[in-house]
Amino acid sequence: MNERPNILLVITDQQRGDCLSYERHPVLMTPNMDAIAGDGAHFSKAYVTCPSCIAARRSILSGQFPRTHGMVGYADGVEWDAPPTLPGVLRNAGYQTWMVGRSMHQHPPRKRYGYDHMVTNCHTGADDYERWLKLHAGATAEWFGGGVMHNDWTARPFHLEERFHHTNWVVDESLEFLRRRDPACPFFLTVSFIAPHPPLQPPAHYFERYLRTGVPDPSIGDWETPPADGGRGMDVAPFQVALSGEALLSARAGYYGLINHVDDQLRRLLNGVTGLPRMVGDNLIVCFISDHGEMLGDHYLWRKQLPYEASARIPFLLSAPSRFGFARGQTIDAPVCLEDVMPTLLDLADVPIPDTVEGRSLLPLLRGEQPAWRDYLHLEHAPFHQSLTDGKEKFIWYTGDGREQFFDLLEDPRECRDLIRDPDRQERIACWRARLIDELRERPEGFTDGARLIPGQPYRAVLPHAQPTV
Repeated sequence: MNERPNILLVITDQQRGDCLSYERHPVLMTPNMDAIAGDGAHFSKAYVTCPSCIAARRSILSGQFPRTHGMVGYADGVEWDAPPTLPGVLRNAGYQTWMVGRSMHQHPPRKRYGYDHMVTNCHTGADDYERWLKLHAGATAEWFGGGVMHNDWTARPFHLEERFHHTNWVVDESLEFLRRRDPACPFFLTVSFIAPHPPLQPPAHYFERYLRTGVPDPSIGDWETPPADGGRGMDVAPFQVALSGEALLSARAGYYGLINHVDDQLRRLLNGVTGLPRMVGDNLIVCFISDHGEMLGDHYLWRKQLPYEASARIPFLLSAPSRFGFARGQTIDAPVCLEDVMPTLLDLADVPIPDTVEGRSLLPLLRGEQPAWRDYLHLEHAPFHQSLTDGKEKFIWYTGDGREQFFDLLEDPRECRDLIRDPDRQERIACWRARLIDELRERPEGFTDGARLIPGQPYRAVLPHAQPTV
């Protein structure tokens, strides 16, 4: 009988799906992330169904879509009466479950949702990283002490020694868990990084690397307009930007530098001399994901929440012990999502998948079985949009004013040409519109009467069934 596999779940925050050198990024270096794909699979059409942190992390924990777990936008301070969770189900099956790093952004911050133990940061009084930072770097040391903040486009090198960076701390704490873990049972370790979420403050080496190499220009669609007056006088944590010159170079260099720094630190966990392969041999599943992407100036936009590829498409990499029989170095282009993480990892661990899970195990795809698969994914984020994509085409409906967009992602992966008025595409657009009407029939907002989409309906971040009870 095979020993149950250990599971490492790595989550970055706000990493775009195209920000892997495995995806032939022109300057970014991610050899350790790439190696996960090379040893297993790269899902090239992976999406987050609600592209911001709270909703996305609920989907990771529960395997449920936003319409079911109830968080369809961004709302802090909402306690979740969660169904069986990924760490909870694994814990009940005999796994030691441990979480390190950026919290799962649920409320209250110390609620464990199935983890035996958490060492996390959440920017509250319960923040383990900030307490550690003050203890070791001085009472006045702060994560935001460099003067750039958590949604800013401004960037600079990290203002403290690299050993005090959150990315280093996460790996230090992960290695500490591995030294102290119970060897009599398998582990489920979640390693969660803040990076590359702003503040854009990588260690100086990584910042300087991308200042030196240069960065690609943002993608600008024929459908978008820059902010008024070129963005002059706007806040530095905007949703619209018009970055150019030094500002653009620094923002992108900071973002790429944070990813490259994470990649180098991952080597401490994944190397064969002092890392996990030496500790557990060929008995480790590695799943690498991000909770959502970052517009990074594409189409004059910043941050996330939007349905565009930069915001909604994410890296999704998976490797597993050789006994599972997956072909190595696969790229799988079926539409997959964060809801698929829980059933896939449970399936690999031979643990029953709860009936509450709506995602699907990816094992049949990994084994080349060509199963009947979902035709598309439904993406949404209150109060902005309802969208559908299969990774080849994308239909977007803005719920406030009823504006629609349609993109051919095979011909135009950067979404620079809006085809919504193209006479040759009207049949396809009508097909996607009908699909969206069908998706929204039972929604409480009144988005459709069954025959048409109805704009201007109230669209709140938390659905009525998930509102906290007083």
